[in-house]
Amino acid sequence: MGSAECAESPPPPPTTRLRTAARLLLAGALIFAGLSHLFWARRDFQAQVPDWVPLDKDGVVMASGGVEIMLGAGLAVLTRDRVRLGRLTALFFVAVFPGNIAQWQGKRPAFRLDTDELRFARLLFQPLLVLWALWSTAIPRR
Repeated sequence: MGSAECAESPPPPPTTRLRTAARLLLAGALIFAGLSHLFWARRDFQAQVPDWVPLDKDGVVMASGGVEIMLGAGLAVLTRDRVRLGRLTALFFVAVFPGNIAQWQGKRPAFRLDTDELRFARLLFQPLLVLWALWSTAIPRR
């Protein structure tokens, strides 16, 4: 092999220990949530699929669980692509937000959210997840 073929790949973009810890915590949470979609919380997640979605609710839950696992794994190990993965994760959190709204509007109990107040309070956390995904994967400003 010539030296051009053995060129080193560029280093990952700079970050901080705090952002790395936050990114890895988010990665773990996504993997855990994704696994729960596939195994022990499938019925609860089905309660979040809006009725207007023209797909099988279980299929939607399993597909979104798979996406969560892939995003979490990517955030954990693909450090060079972490900014792009952070943006994709934020978009994913935006894309599933209608499910949270459907759970609140439909008064569907799931995840121990058995009152309108608890279901509404959950809505307020979704923007925080979006910000967490973006902040933990961003390149710090100097």
